[in-house]
Amino acid sequence: MTIDRLDLTAKLYQPGVYPVVERVAAGQRSAGPVVVDLDPTTFCDLACPECISGKLLNQGRFSPERLAALAGELAGMGVRAVILIGGGEPLAHRGTRRVISTLGEAGVAVGVVTNGTMIDHNLEELAAYASWIRVSVDAATAETFRLVRPDRRGGSVFDKVIGNMRKLAPVKTGALGYSFLVIVRRGPDGAVEGNHREILPAAELARDIGCDFFEVKALFDDEHHVIGLDPAILAEVSAQIVAAQALAGAGFEVINSSTMDSVRRRDGPVQPKDYHRCGVTELRTLVTPSGVYVCPYHRGNPAARLGDAVTEPLPEIWARSDRGLVDPSRDCRFHCARHDSNLELGEIAAGRGRPVLDRDHDLFL
Repeated sequence: MTIDRLDLTAKLYQPGVYPVVERVAAGQRSAGPVVVDLDPTTFCDLACPECISGKLLNQGRFSPERLAALAGELAGMGVRAVILIGGGEPLAHRGTRRVISTLGEAGVAVGVVTNGTMIDHNLEELAAYASWIRVSVDAATAETFRLVRPDRRGGSVFDKVIGNMRKLAPVKTGALGYSFLVIVRRGPDGAVEGNHREILPAAELARDIGCDFFEVKALFDDEHHVIGLDPAILAEVSAQIVAAQALAGAGFEVINSSTMDSVRRRDGPVQPKDYHRCGVTELRTLVTPSGVYVCPYHRGNPAARLGDAVTEPLPEIWARSDRGLVDPSRDCRFHCARHDSNLELGEIAAGRGRPVLDRDHDLFL
């Protein structure tokens, strides 16, 4: 069998990670995270109006030497997968190339979330070692890209991003993804503007580039609550998603994210949780220049900070830190992608877990 890219609960049952999953479900601490989200830098070359990390940008980065040492620490801790993300643009750090190769050569799976402007400067390492590269494009035309993903001068680098993806597509060994965040806002004149009419043409472009998947996601507010859509716009978005799904096949996948499903079901911005400890914080963590945090949803939150990886080795931070700083019932009422994983840990603890899979498929829990 294969595991769906977004089936995070099924991923818990892979033999390479299940022993630690079982211990965590029983209430024990883990010796180290299975997956690490790593922000090499907080700097970004774009100025996206809806950037959820906008208030945290351009405030610091790891030195190249510390970043290289951190890559070695991650491999030495037995981390199975690392996602280079942000915060800022991960490929903007000149030390990221070395991180990718160090992790890849150590057998650590590498995922990369990028705006795509610097793929060409990291092409060799991305092609050789990345399990997947997800490019946040959010448009199908240069003009809409300028509207939702302008550079610092208000211009559009759409053609550069698409050109870089075309360079990567024929040489990649992992999967290449085209990410589309649905953005709708009111313009200066009060008129509705956004990218919501370009979902289908973006999916067509993704397939033409040679992408392996196209993912549609919903927009969050600054507190990570999913933002709903006007009924007429939602109907238009839903119709385009259905049409895009007809493009799937021959190695091309169209993914409807859980956040978009939530918007289409009109679940509302709040996701209640009746548990008080997040078990997933024993399996995943976030490492940034401003600190180590329990998860990306709490990036920059001092109440969820575990330590300072700029000045301290990550194994020491992990050994002494309390990952129970956050109470999900109180602090995580937004839509959390790992909510179902926490519920599944409860099922495992109660003896109602599923059979362990015969092999590892995708270690990005």
